[in-house]
Amino acid sequence: MRQKHHLEGLGALLLFGVFAVCVLMVLLTGADTYHRLNQRDQSAYDTRTAAQYVTTKLRQADRLDCVSIERFGNSDALVLADEIDGERYVTRVYTYDGYLMELFSSAEDKMNPEDGERLMPLTGLDARLDRRKVTVTCDEGEKETTFSVTLRAGEEAPSL
Repeated sequence: MRQKHHLEGLGALLLFGVFAVCVLMVLLTGADTYHRLNQRDQSAYDTRTAAQYVTTKLRQADRLDCVSIERFGNSDALVLADEIDGERYVTRVYTYDGYLMELFSSAEDKMNPEDGERLMPLTGLDARLDRRKVTVTCDEGEKETTFSVTLRAGEEAPSL
């Protein structure tokens, strides 16, 4: 009689162990899936944010004579010029050391890429200016996003 009771307890314990292992496997699979989705979403967010940031900066300096592209360190830099109290200032948007950077300074000051402000992770920035159209490629290593912004200052809004 005692032998039978002992085997029933062992069977229940074995069944509980199998159940616990199955629950653990489901939890680990779910955690891994969540981690991968979170990484993908963060990457997409970074790409969209970088593109929106650059687009906004170009819209703020939306005059053809205020937008240029130059080499700054090992990267292309969007150079956005402005005049404040009779003095010319420039904002450079570029990548350095794996980050999208911004540097605001007097046009006369000699600055280095490491002097800028880190904004967000970004591997590379390639920019081209063709007449009124600025084409920018943001490189994240695994993924590239290309977009264009047309400078429209001085033009009338299109009629609908």
